[in-house]
Amino acid sequence: MKKFFNYSALALLLITALTFTSCQEEFEELPQPDEQQTIMASSSTAKLIERTASKDGSFDNIVDGASCFAVKFPYTVNVNGLDITIDSREDLHVIEEIFDALDDDIDVLEILFPITITLADYTEITINNFDELRELAATCIEGGGDDDIECIDFVYPVTFFTFDINEVQTGSVTVNDDEELRRFLEGLDEDDLISIDFPVSLKLYDGTVITVENNAELAITIENAKEACDEDDDDDYNDDDFDKERLANYLVECPWIVLSVERDGVNQSEQYEAFLMRFEENGTVTVRDRAGNILNGEWELNDTNSDYVELELFFDTLVDFSLSWKVYEIGEGKIKLFSDEGNRIIMKIACEEDVEPDTLREILKECSWVIKNVKNQGEEIDRLLGYEFSFFAEGVVTLSNSEITYEGSWEITRNDQGRLVMSITIGEEPGVNFEWPLSSLRYDRLKFEVPEIDYELVLQRVCDDNANDGDVLDIRGTMIEGEWTVAEFTDNGVDITQEFEGYDFNFQPEHLVTVSTNMDPLFNGLWRVIRNYENELKVYLNFGDDAPFAELTEDWELVEFSADFIVLKDWNDDAEPGTAAYDVLVFERKQ
Repeated sequence: MKKFFNYSALALLLITALTFTSCQEEFEELPQPDEQQTIMASSSTAKLIERTASKDGSFDNIVDGASCFAVKFPYTVNVNGLDITIDSREDLHVIEEIFDALDDDIDVLEILFPITITLADYTEITINNFDELRELAATCIEGGGDDDIECIDFVYPVTFFTFDINEVQTGSVTVNDDEELRRFLEGLDEDDLISIDFPVSLKLYDGTVITVENNAELAITIENAKEACDEDDDDDYNDDDFDKERLANYLVECPWIVLSVERDGVNQSEQYEAFLMRFEENGTVTVRDRAGNILNGEWELNDTNSDYVELELFFDTLVDFSLSWKVYEIGEGKIKLFSDEGNRIIMKIACEEDVEPDTLREILKECSWVIKNVKNQGEEIDRLLGYEFSFFAEGVVTLSNSEITYEGSWEITRNDQGRLVMSITIGEEPGVNFEWPLSSLRYDRLKFEVPEIDYELVLQRVCDDNANDGDVLDIRGTMIEGEWTVAEFTDNGVDITQEFEGYDFNFQPEHLVTVSTNMDPLFNGLWRVIRNYENELKVYLNFGDDAPFAELTEDWELVEFSADFIVLKDWNDDAEPGTAAYDVLVFERKQ
């Protein structure tokens, strides 16, 4: 069985696709929607709640080097000879600023003992010396594998009810923060019964609030979110973790503007400030100076035996840049490079700035572009989802689905405000006719928008129809083999699978999908399998306005597939309180 997802996502789908029980032994057993609302204190749901309320100790790793506990404020540290009193999280940034002030010095931090540390369960322990601290830190699981769940939090207050063995309510407790919740759970015996006063709201790491109505939704929501973000559970205090692969993707994503340069201890920033550097996937790099001259070079990344990645730059003429640079920080859209003997470069990412019309023209002509989203005066034009733009020379553009190709004109210009705009005119498809101002130019993704009047166009780059992606080809090949039926479809938490009974789906080449009943074709739709700019596998479905099939029109995230079933998920960004945070679509091969 092929899997292209993290384990939390699988746990979600194993709950919603109950017929596929063969893989469930890998995951916690979660409650079903029809179970009683009481749960045992030792149940998997209670443990998920407990982990969500645990104390996070990763924010002060610059001091203690451990993510499973935190040092209690206030305390004092000596940083490079300077005593600093730490009263809050903000004070930790002072330590980092001192460390980053010089690139080639040796940074030393000493803690003035004794200190008090707080464990995940909010137990406090006094630590008297460095050896005691190191011994306790050695018990932590670093790298994101610890028990605490940091990507989602409860919105307080939350009320719990307690019950006796006959499930007769014996009391209630209202908790107002994580510590109160964790201590309440710690005070229960393993076989104690509790329930929650629903609805309960939780906030995701990105600020999204999800409201759940029962134990099943609560467990699924936490399980699905627990690995949705980088918990930064390591001792890299800079909060800018990166490896060779991530750095390579980051460098080629957008151009970079040079902010400052030091070479051999001499500040050369005035000479090189505002130079624009562009890294290409083939190992070439170009630098455009302020006069528009282009300097060509090469770049390469190397792993080292230390905790940094090395960036080698080679230029024939730009000698101050030609060096093996240590990449020591990535954050807030900046990258910092240094080497020994007083050499440093600081650059800022420039995805929208300094993009010339010719540059955008060439980007558009390199590959095809699939419509991920198009909005016209606030109205989502779902019928265009998955349509493909091809931009050609001489201002010719085509827009096609699985059956029809429209032809029109395009041009890249600057509007009266100086913004780069893509002007499209296709007479037979007015939904895309507009002067689209460029909003975001990222790797494999373009976004055009006018927020003031709610216009938006998001395009996903697809080169050679992903013909070199083995996973994409494997999934397409599986879907093309035979007919499929809808085994499950939940929309905003409502199961409407029965609306698709008796219909067969036949996925064909050239992105054509046919819906039929009793072997009689009814109508055609569009389907695509692509890998998007976030490296996710997506299944685009577009059935136009025909009910109920229009409900399936979406760019679905592929969660799981095998020779017999395909599991897709889509988050509801605008879900109403009390409704499910995602839709689930399961196709099953017709026997």
